[in-house]
Amino acid sequence: MPNARTARLTRRGLLAAGGALGLGAVLTACGDDDAKDAGADTKGAAKSGPWSFKDDRGTTVKLDEAPKNIVAFTGVAAALYDYGIEAKGVFGPTTTKDGKADVQAGDMDVSKVTVLGNVWDQFNVEKYAALAPDVLISTMFDDAGTLWYVPEASKEKIAKLAPSVGISVFDRQLTGPLQRMWELAESLGADMTAAKVTEAKKRFEAASERLRKAAKAKPEIKVLVGSASPELFYVSGTNLSIDLEYFKALGVNFVEPTEEAKKATGGWFESLSWENVDKHKADVIMMDDRSSAIQPADITEATWKQLPAVKAGQVIARSTEPILSYDKCVAPVEALAEAIEKAKKVS
Repeated sequence: MPNARTARLTRRGLLAAGGALGLGAVLTACGDDDAKDAGADTKGAAKSGPWSFKDDRGTTVKLDEAPKNIVAFTGVAAALYDYGIEAKGVFGPTTTKDGKADVQAGDMDVSKVTVLGNVWDQFNVEKYAALAPDVLISTMFDDAGTLWYVPEASKEKIAKLAPSVGISVFDRQLTGPLQRMWELAESLGADMTAAKVTEAKKRFEAASERLRKAAKAKPEIKVLVGSASPELFYVSGTNLSIDLEYFKALGVNFVEPTEEAKKATGGWFESLSWENVDKHKADVIMMDDRSSAIQPADITEATWKQLPAVKAGQVIARSTEPILSYDKCVAPVEALAEAIEKAKKVS
């Protein structure tokens, strides 16, 4: 994954850069009323007979049977894993430099999947072909149907080897993609009545209600969403991010970059020098938890350490690319609710 300085100035490049990337948008304020109660234990049993799924590009993939050899973007594979569906191969941030599971890999045993590429623009087409894939699944961060982490240079070769499914995480709230991943897992044979997942959905809804109440009780608390690189500090806007749009719909008071500042990044974020990191006043700071971003404990800039929210210890992690299972989306909602509940007004 390129850093903010070297990333191409495209939406894909900017998003992959590890900056304060808002990723997606929201659907409803506290769970989707149209969503079915769902669940899956540990292993999904593929349904017999023909399989089809209409993705968020409007493309319907049809196969003689439910796909068994699934290759997916790491975060998608992690979500499906929570529903009992295991991918054979993955691409995207999967392992850290020390060989441990990346945050985007969730609960997957990364030693049991074939990693086709661990960084931006890396995808081993030969290994992909050897897996005899039935389907490739990824998310999409634009309205053009661009599959996340599928390299531009090899996308045509990749497309010839298996059909693809795209789940949009652009310009909608978190509950929308959550429901779509649910539907995809169900189509692949996941047990959507298992206690593990039905309970996770209930916990997500309870966490959302807690956040709504916290935001309503303390509307004066301003939340800034940031991401750090060696050269720059990024401040996310909320309009394109599935998690932030959802939190905003629940009443969270976010700091917003100016529209002029966001223009250079297609509306996603504002870039600040470390000298100007105090431009926006905030009481709570949410920081990008991806391995591509510098984590708060490793930031040495004096200007960062002098921020009121930092001095007050009011900094929490943000799942910038949420794993789209209810189980994995509980913790980020609860963490923000607790941060606002405990926050002191320091801005």
